[in-house]
Amino acid sequence: MDLGLGGKTALVTGASQGIGRAIAKALAAEGVKVCIAARRSAELEQLASEIAAAGGQRPHIVIVDILEKGAPQKLLQEALKALGQIDILVNSAGAGGVRLPIDTPDDHWEDMMTLNYVRIRQLTHAILPGMIANHWGRIINISGKNEVDGLLAAAPAKAAIHVWSKGLSREVGKSGITVNSIAPGRIMSEQIRRKYSAEYRAEHAARDIPVGRYGEPEELATLAVYLASSAASYITGAVIPVDGGLRRYAF
Repeated sequence: MDLGLGGKTALVTGASQGIGRAIAKALAAEGVKVCIAARRSAELEQLASEIAAAGGQRPHIVIVDILEKGAPQKLLQEALKALGQIDILVNSAGAGGVRLPIDTPDDHWEDMMTLNYVRIRQLTHAILPGMIANHWGRIINISGKNEVDGLLAAAPAKAAIHVWSKGLSREVGKSGITVNSIAPGRIMSEQIRRKYSAEYRAEHAARDIPVGRYGEPEELATLAVYLASSAASYITGAVIPVDGGLRRYAF
């Protein structure tokens, strides 16, 4: 299936590993000119080399800590210099977390909200005027599931992404722009491997995940590429889980 993405441009944040990395590679394989951004230069250089070796255009790299003040504006300027315009924005930078005590300091809550919601909103709103002028755009937010297992600082930020994305989709739909969120379940990453042993992952998957395993980043990237295409022009304001059936409720 030709998704018609050849010649489009994309900015992918959080591209140094895991989901962001897989999405950047998948978009490049469809002929998209990609700008990849994250904090770790070595990992981005490796990704750029892999994309070029596979026949894609070598991505432009931006080293940025999205938590820093002014990071969205810096990232936008660098991406526009490299790409000319941004057709597709994939907001994949973010962090999960661990269960917190009630007396967790405010600084932690503020950092997680800034990383997982505020900077995403700021970057998206900075990019939107160009998409509106071009009457075409795709915004894809990598969020998280809403079934909270305890007190997590990331969870309210992910919920904010869902509500903001829905509202934004209603504002920009007539400009040919779609806004969607993908909610990952247990997708393999450095963080997953660090937090959970292979034994725990196997036991948890057998007990709680209908397909019986954790997912791979490439399985989520397939959906992201589809949402980025013109074939998905009637899908907007959606929150789509990619979790192997882990999510327990129907709505």
